[in-house]
Amino acid sequence: MSNISVEAVQEVLDEIRPALQADGGNVELLEITEDGIVKLDMVGACAGCPMATLTLRAGIERLLFERIPDIVGVEAFSGGQPVGDL
Repeated sequence: MSNISVEAVQEVLDEIRPALQADGGNVELLEITEDGIVKLDMVGACAGCPMATLTLRAGIERLLFERIPDIVGVEAFSGGQPVGDL
């Protein structure tokens, strides 16, 4: 079972949300798997945006790994499709 709390992940996402929302996008937590993978849904303007992968890697993923060391990986989806190759 994963030691990663939904609250801890939401806290990090809440820090990032204002920047995403300023550009008309957002990110939602889909799932935290038992093996430590955080699954996110890129929504709004982030859905299908070519910069979504960069946003994910440079901002969201980096901050999640930094704040929550138990995270093994981050997977992002947009409209049910994987975003980027993490």
